[in-house]
Amino acid sequence: MALRDHFRPPLALRRHWHAFHNAWCTYLSSHLNDLLPSGYFAEPNVQFGIEVDVAAFEENAPELQLASSWNVPPPTQTVPITLASDVVEVQIYGRDGGPTLAGAIELVSPANKDRPESRDALVTKCAAYLQAGIGLAIVDVVTDRRARLDEELLVRLHEAPGVHLTADLYAAAFRPVERDEQPSVDIWQLPLSVGRPLGTLPLWLRGGICLRVDLDATYERTCREQRIETSVA
Repeated sequence: MALRDHFRPPLALRRHWHAFHNAWCTYLSSHLNDLLPSGYFAEPNVQFGIEVDVAAFEENAPELQLASSWNVPPPTQTVPITLASDVVEVQIYGRDGGPTLAGAIELVSPANKDRPESRDALVTKCAAYLQAGIGLAIVDVVTDRRARLDEELLVRLHEAPGVHLTADLYAAAFRPVERDEQPSVDIWQLPLSVGRPLGTLPLWLRGGICLRVDLDATYERTCREQRIETSVA
């Protein structure tokens, strides 16, 4: 099915992109649960506009300190950090000894691309997944902001750019693997564009399982369930 532009008119005036992304994560999870062997499960994790109430922690600190006879010294320094403001992902878990994260699919949101700090927050999260041996896929269909988070991720991991795709929209899959005693990452990159089908990606889970993620079929189901016209305007 042809990809629609969910972030610019006319569709952006009629439908909310965040509702679509939320639903897409749900149907991606359903699709993966049909493929996963026993002992694994997929579930959506979607949070928009995340805010951490630091002031609440500040207020509770003196009360917590009273419960201890140790007087906590002041910090050596305090530096600002940027947290991910949007989380739109599907997480795949294995149940060997309790739920253990084995893979993740990240759907990029506009907030993930709007500032260098926001991009860095998502890239840091993705790098931590790969360095922990967790399989990863990134899907970016955001048309109103330009940034190649997959390339920024490769620079973070390898300190050098990988193969450059000219497309602004893309899907990419990453498989942490060790070859000849050298930790490496296998990469699959798929250019996307409005008006063309999305295609499929391999998603390698920690433990060696590979799933065929049908982006096109799950996207079509989401459009159908959300009553979005299938023709591209």
